Amino acid sequence: MLLNEAKGSSLESFYERVPDMLKGFVELVYDLNNHPSIRLMESLIYRFYYTDNHQEIALSKIDGDFRKFVFSTPRVRQDDEIYLQIPFSDQRWDVFFKHRQYPCELQDLIKLLDITDHQAPLFESFFTTDIPKQNDDRNYQGDGVRIRYFGHACVLVETASTSILFDPVISYAVENNIPRYSFDDLPDSIDYVVITHSHLDHVMFETLLQLRHKVRNIVFPSNQKGTLADPSLKLILKHVGFGSLLEMDELETIKFTDGEILTIPFLGEHCDLNIRTKLSYCVNIRGKRLLFAADSNNLAENLYDHIFNITGPIEMLFIGMECEGAPLTWVYGALLTNQLSREFDRSRTLCGSNCSKAWSIIQKLKCKQVYVYAMGQEPWLNHVMGLNYSPDSPQIIESDNLISMCRKNDIESERLFGKKEWLINI
Repeated sequence: MLLNEAKGSSLESFYERVPDMLKGFVELVYDLNNHPSIRLMESLIYRFYYTDNHQEIALSKIDGDFRKFVFSTPRVRQDDEIYLQIPFSDQRWDVFFKHRQYPCELQDLIKLLDITDHQAPLFESFFTTDIPKQNDDRNYQGDGVRIRYFGHACVLVETASTSILFDPVISYAVENNIPRYSFDDLPDSIDYVVITHSHLDHVMFETLLQLRHKVRNIVFPSNQKGTLADPSLKLILKHVGFGSLLEMDELETIKFTDGEILTIPFLGEHCDLNIRTKLSYCVNIRGKRLLFAADSNNLAENLYDHIFNITGPIEMLFIGMECEGAPLTWVYGALLTNQLSREFDRSRTLCGSNCSKAWSIIQKLKCKQVYVYAMGQEPWLNHVMGLNYSPDSPQIIESDNLISMCRKNDIESERLFGKKEWLINI
């Protein structure tokens, strides 16, 4: 209606024509180019329309990495799964997931979750009387900095007093030929869980809900308020039970005992849509600067000149290089008001930097070490990513070229896979 009829005159008369279920929940606006649009009053919509009635968690035994791709595979009920229609925000989940590490009476959990007699035999099979596995080195007590790569964009940065976990996607303790860290390798308490952007391979609630009981603060980017394509991560996290929410804008700082987290602008990866829920992060810890750039696409090289003037040289850069991603319509197509041509759709993709763009970042920030991550190659990500690269895939060729270029210039570089640990002595 607005696109067809609002040509620059007052929008006041349009309010009475807003659909009944949206009346009082939207503001009708123009931008400075006189293009009409809608601002959603998202907090108000949550207050009146949000319901957790359909939230449900499926419990099952996972003893392998393969899982069906979740975005195109119908989810049907299985005989070897237990379905509990308990809201995600319910604190009973914190009690339940805590007992991955700490023993308890099984009957207490059966009572806690209202497990039926029919469900009880399968539920009991998920537990053991053996002492729960707890890796002795899960809590770092050294004098320096320990960094652990958990797969995809998940990296844990620790000192003896502070732990910071980026984009948590954690493997289960599956035994095969791929070395990995799992839930058993996480510290007992996590000071900051940091989210780079709101795509589902970086905000995975299957992992987040299992960690909630040990997370002190959750750090995430603010959104462009009131737009349909950029929903508030703050409201989502609040309504699934997280507390101590630290919503950040660009160039804001969180200070902690051993340093600070500085938020950095993040370009690209969102198909040229005005998505604000995205940040890179520079962690200055014990004098070492680590930059987690996630899926940033170096669309404006001058940005990194400005960043260098703020941060100085970067010790370790973590950057994604999925340089040929899915088209705009794969994620955002249902929200478009006008059909996009196939040519334009293919030109606007969910993509990060290629070799030349990433190399420009490295030079401008004078990076000493460069690690390509967030490539979706770990098999425990297949149910979300659905990627299957070959040696001649552009993403592999471009990242191989970058690694080669770095090494020729005496910059330590690697494409991460599975697990890796760095110990930095201070």
